[in-house]
Amino acid sequence: MRQKVTVVGAGNVGATAAQRLAEKSLCDVALVDIIEGVPQGKALDLSEAAPIEKHDSHLAGANSYEISQGSDIVIITAGIPRKPGMSRDDLISTNAGIMKAVTREVVRWSPDAILIIVSNPLDAMCHVALEASGFPKNRVMGMAGVLDSARFRAFIAMELNVSVENTHAFVLGGHGDTMVPLPRYSTVAGIPITELMPAERIEALVKRTANGGAEIVGLLKTGSAFYAPASAAVEMAEAILKDRKKILPCAAYLEGEYGIHDLFIGVPVKLGAGGIESIIEIKLTDEEAAALSRSAEAVAELKQMLKTLG
Repeated sequence: MRQKVTVVGAGNVGATAAQRLAEKSLCDVALVDIIEGVPQGKALDLSEAAPIEKHDSHLAGANSYEISQGSDIVIITAGIPRKPGMSRDDLISTNAGIMKAVTREVVRWSPDAILIIVSNPLDAMCHVALEASGFPKNRVMGMAGVLDSARFRAFIAMELNVSVENTHAFVLGGHGDTMVPLPRYSTVAGIPITELMPAERIEALVKRTANGGAEIVGLLKTGSAFYAPASAAVEMAEAILKDRKKILPCAAYLEGEYGIHDLFIGVPVKLGAGGIESIIEIKLTDEEAAALSRSAEAVAELKQMLKTLG
């Protein structure tokens, strides 16, 4: 029996995630969205591509959550997207309400699922999902670090004209302007990028990574990034479905790690069948630790905003 992943939200991110999951033959896919006909139509379209793409994953779409029953993983992309001039934080009020309602439905039909949150503002939405689900912290996580690290890796590869497969990067902290890319831990074929390019170029890439989402919003004008976010969520899902014990940077609930308490923050974790199976603490310089602390403060402000919203 194939494993099952439900994707909530059949917009660009959700539909692309469903496509990636199916075409990798990872699982059967249920696509849920409130807009009548959209999840059904996209699931059918993807199913009709299956003979060409050569996979046997079953895809189905619906406007109700019954279709999600028995999911191993639920990827939540539902919410309003950013528009030009909007910050992720501007989305908090509307998307918190959506996240709460979605999570309760998901839990009703899949009480043993692992939740991967994609909706923005990411770190705050993870808190909403954790509280609404009542799940243990290892089964609720946010897709942020994988995306931010992929962007950093892409920019490193462009800068040095090397294969993206040779690049590795770590980005910690909240998913936003205060994220903390770590050049010391970012490498090309094992060589730290600090030895391959001057400090001013590294700083330029770090800044571009922090503004990666906004750069794409500015170019598209009527939407936000979706190919890379979908790929990032699917990489996390694959690590869990295949019990790969893969080390990936994800938004995880910290209870003292890195000196941070009761917040979702992007840190390296081991992903396997149990979800977040361990949080990996790496040594930070004083400057890096201070940057991570500032990022945590920004996430704490969002969490406080959630409280005021009730």
